[in-house]
Amino acid sequence: MASRSLLEAMLQARCPQCRKGKMFKHNPYNIAYMAAMYENCSQCGLHYEREPGFFYGGMYISYAFSVAIFLTFGLGTYILLKDPPVWVYITIVMSASLLLFPLSFRYSRVLMLYLFGGVSYQGEPKEQEIAKK
Repeated sequence: MASRSLLEAMLQARCPQCRKGKMFKHNPYNIAYMAAMYENCSQCGLHYEREPGFFYGGMYISYAFSVAIFLTFGLGTYILLKDPPVWVYITIVMSASLLLFPLSFRYSRVLMLYLFGGVSYQGEPKEQEIAKK
């Protein structure tokens, strides 16, 4: 089987080392369990939380996503609706923020692991290594 590209693996929230194992247990819109991650990759055994509190750094990435959402929807509202009343801005921007929060949360963790986790892609495992596991 051909390996996933880096972008494809990130969008599918797959392990950065093997690009096969899932990082999250549930759908991002299952609000009760949206933060539930597997501790280790089911394919290569990589431990996702590199150190205690590792994903707290994802808050900064999530903040950047939130700023991008606010600017995009705020400017879009201004341009498309020709400067409507303030309540329209608040409704549109807050609705977009609430709808996109689960994705922002999830992808901030994915980016944190990919960019700052110190994990590099190992490629396809050789048949001899698979037999050892």
